[in-house]
Amino acid sequence: MHVLRDILKPCAKALSAMPFALSLLLGVTAVQCLDVLPSLDALLPLALVTALTAWRCPRARSLCWMVLAFVYCVVRAGAVMQQRLPRRLERQDFDVVGVVEGLPQVRSDADRFVLRVEQARFDGKPFPLHGRLRLAWYRAPKAAARPCLRWRLRVRLRRPRGFMDPGAFDGERQALLERIAAVGYVRKQGPNRSAGRRAFCIDGVRARMARAINHALGSGKGARLLRALGVGDKRGLREGDWRIARADGVSHLLAISGFHIGVAALLGALLIQGIWRLWPSLGKRWPRPAAAALAAVLVASVYACLAGLGLPTLRALLMIAVLATARVSRRSVHPLQALSLALSAVLLFDPLSVLSAGFWLSFAAVALLLAVLDRRRVRGLRGWLRGTGQAQLLMTVALLPVTAWFFGQGAPWGLLANLFAIPVVSMAVVPLTLAGMALRPISATAAGVLWRIAGWIMRKTWAVLAVMAKWPGAHWYLPAVSGLALLLACIGALWLFAPRGIPGRWLGLLLWFPLLWPRLPLPALGAFRATVLDVGQGLAVIVRTRHHLLVYDTGARYPSGFNFGDAAVLPAIRASGAGPADRIVISHGDNDHAGGARAVAKAFPDARRLSGEPKRMPVPMPPCHAGQHWSWDGVRMRVLSPPAHLRPLLHGNDLSCVLLIRGRGGRLLLTGDITRRMEPGVARQVGSGPPLILVVPHHGSNTSSSAAFIDALRPRLAVVSAGWLNRFGHPRPKVLARYRRAGVPVLDTATAGAVSICFPVAAAPRVVARWRQNHPAYWRE
Repeated sequence: MHVLRDILKPCAKALSAMPFALSLLLGVTAVQCLDVLPSLDALLPLALVTALTAWRCPRARSLCWMVLAFVYCVVRAGAVMQQRLPRRLERQDFDVVGVVEGLPQVRSDADRFVLRVEQARFDGKPFPLHGRLRLAWYRAPKAAARPCLRWRLRVRLRRPRGFMDPGAFDGERQALLERIAAVGYVRKQGPNRSAGRRAFCIDGVRARMARAINHALGSGKGARLLRALGVGDKRGLREGDWRIARADGVSHLLAISGFHIGVAALLGALLIQGIWRLWPSLGKRWPRPAAAALAAVLVASVYACLAGLGLPTLRALLMIAVLATARVSRRSVHPLQALSLALSAVLLFDPLSVLSAGFWLSFAAVALLLAVLDRRRVRGLRGWLRGTGQAQLLMTVALLPVTAWFFGQGAPWGLLANLFAIPVVSMAVVPLTLAGMALRPISATAAGVLWRIAGWIMRKTWAVLAVMAKWPGAHWYLPAVSGLALLLACIGALWLFAPRGIPGRWLGLLLWFPLLWPRLPLPALGAFRATVLDVGQGLAVIVRTRHHLLVYDTGARYPSGFNFGDAAVLPAIRASGAGPADRIVISHGDNDHAGGARAVAKAFPDARRLSGEPKRMPVPMPPCHAGQHWSWDGVRMRVLSPPAHLRPLLHGNDLSCVLLIRGRGGRLLLTGDITRRMEPGVARQVGSGPPLILVVPHHGSNTSSSAAFIDALRPRLAVVSAGWLNRFGHPRPKVLARYRRAGVPVLDTATAGAVSICFPVAAAPRVVARWRQNHPAYWRE
């Protein structure tokens, strides 16, 4: 016990601010576990009683703060959800006046931007639409989507609705974080015209600085990396850049992190120190420590605003402000106390920030560094190397549970990559970039020289990181992490890095086993599991036997570069803990089926491939034809269509590669987009056997699913893969009526999310997961 007493004694003062901060954190986090937000009618009396209890009973204040934080977060979250577009008005046109926020994306297909709504009208009458709209403007006028411009637009809107797939990004949670009330596009037929410009807008300054960096460096790699570091402009970053960053664990370098804000504050303080040394008489009017502290806050604030004021920058700025205030008032503030005050300020300002990965990574990183690292001073190069190495080891290992929870991956080479990159970027690239930004209003030439030096350093640094990203095991993906595994791994990390004197620290490693080696149930021999992913108006299916994996179709790819191969198929495979895909089958060449094929083929280069339309594929694929077959782990797979002798006479959807998968207890029929013309031949080849699950042809269009086809197959269940409120109206009401008359239940990924079906050996197939229903949250539709 004396060891713990010696550890906690220096922190006694720091701990005074922690109970309030931790109570806020627990209360706010509890709200995020709710499926539905509770009614305010019951919470407001509870808040009143809790406030009176806190006043009369000091010992219960921590619990009272937690309850009040819970109520406060419910109120804030409810207000944001109330701002969303009413469901009854989805796909309707609105006339809005608003200001372009952030840094818009200008691409060849469309301009994409966020509009802060000032006024809105529906059906010619004022309408209470507030918040932010995420819009696309196809064939927009030149320079239309510039920051700070005010526009009068006619827009078609819908509520923000994401895709629900295992391991995939939660777009609806992000919409809540960004206060997105609706998404949509600008209509061609409307009074779309400029309505002026906001007088002052920090986003305009950011955009001008980004253009200046581009002008000085061109549009190459150095410019796009420098724009990300200088003004938080990530629009130019490519998927390859992010892939390198994730593999090396240096994604934080592409965002302006709290450490960069600290470097900016240090530069501001050093500047004042230098001026005061040149003119010592200034110290009579204003003490040098106070002036340096205020300069640090000022420079850090300007840099944080230019960075877009994200959570890591806001946390660092608040900590710097607390320490500077203490310095000016000549008070001593422990860093843990400053962190606690910053945490409280962030939660009071935006309680929904706990939904962000950046919140947990940012505060957890600083808390661990302050609580665990040995703060004994060891001077010289040896001391610097020891401190840096300890910090990076701690950050790489201790934060792995949080990283795995949010991103499903780790970076084994992150320690070495960060030891190399962080000093270079933070001590050379960032100061040069900031100095160039400060000199830009005075001398564009001098600023350009500094930026070119910083760009050259950054390019060379990135070249080394690109080599490290190709090292064996650079991409380390983890299966979906359970809450219990996350908790145990976090406790294990704290125990592993506990201060010296705590016995048995190595035992913390045992608590990592559920995270690193989770128990993954495998299908039995003769059984398999299929997941029809939610990829909007498209199709992607993953089929897993005991030791093999099949990918059937990969969803769409869009001109913006977004594709469901990267966004849905690969995350779902990794979240399941399955090995690499053994075979990739692309039914035909339409984008909604083949758009993500390049990404999946690149991830699994050794997988065998088949396609109904090889000539339209983004990667080489041999043709599929009826009669091809193979067997995995007691599960037989057979191609039923197209017939080889009819291939020259067929085209488009009728060339879809139809695949029948048969286990001992059930069958799955994957039909692509075949039309009624091909259905009789497919039905004859399906024949009789165990219960059949059908993936509905062509997303439920009128061209398929004839009554004769349904009667011949008599499927136990039909699954439709279609987009929410898609413009084709799939699945068509007439088609649904046919299945209903035949007594076949239908599941639609648009409402159910990804659908997982288990085909056991000795029982009928059954649905084991409807992703949207099985993972409810108050922010989800």
